[in-house]
Amino acid sequence: MRRELHAEWTKLRTTRGTGGLLLGIITLTLAVSAAAAATVSCPQAGCAYDATRISLFGVQVGQAIVAVLAVVAITGEYGTGMIRTTLTAMPRRAAVLAAKAAVLTGLTLAAGTLAVLASVLAGRLILPGNGFTPAHGQPLMSLADGSTLRAAAGSVLYLALIALLSLGVAAAVRDSAAAIGVVLGLLYLFPIIILMVSDQDWQRFLWQISPMNAGLAIQATTHLSSLPLSPWAGLGVLATWSAAALTAGGLLLRRRDA
Repeated sequence: MRRELHAEWTKLRTTRGTGGLLLGIITLTLAVSAAAAATVSCPQAGCAYDATRISLFGVQVGQAIVAVLAVVAITGEYGTGMIRTTLTAMPRRAAVLAAKAAVLTGLTLAAGTLAVLASVLAGRLILPGNGFTPAHGQPLMSLADGSTLRAAAGSVLYLALIALLSLGVAAAVRDSAAAIGVVLGLLYLFPIIILMVSDQDWQRFLWQISPMNAGLAIQATTHLSSLPLSPWAGLGVLATWSAAALTAGGLLLRRRDA
């Protein structure tokens, strides 16, 4: 497995655009989070906003770049034909996919950690100026608070799971545009479909199986009883999607010709 890990690390590290995508994850997540924090205000006591979730809003946009990074990590080889060389040199296809997943997860965790920490800091600096103060029932955000720490750490894990979901889809589809379309459809069209359904029971069910809606429940720090799923259960739904995608991608990678 060491040989596969070294090879995949070398390929991803030297692929054009990898550094730019990692930087994009950090900057776009931070920029959108800061913009969200600057837009929302809490002018009076008792406002129902979740300050932590507002500060982490950029994760919903940054995940798109994570998906692109993960897709390119495997479909780029199909596009150039290098996948044949890879599988000839390392015929254990499951090990190759596992190595790609491990390297991709490590890079995503690193970029995601920086993005989330920067977003939390931006929220702590911006939100008090918009009325999110103890006087209005909004304590200052701190990672020393258990729920805030859970939301921040969970957001990093969320991005890593999005990367694995995208990698699995890309391994199955083998085309960059199609794989990105499938992943972004799962992430962003699901919530739109939920809004179009009028039946509340179906809305709740679709929310519970939606990769993004369920997964981002990990960011909630207030009104937890009103959520269709608990934060960690919601992240578990996304983990199930990711595991299913990787399993399907791995099976197809083993059975099909390169």
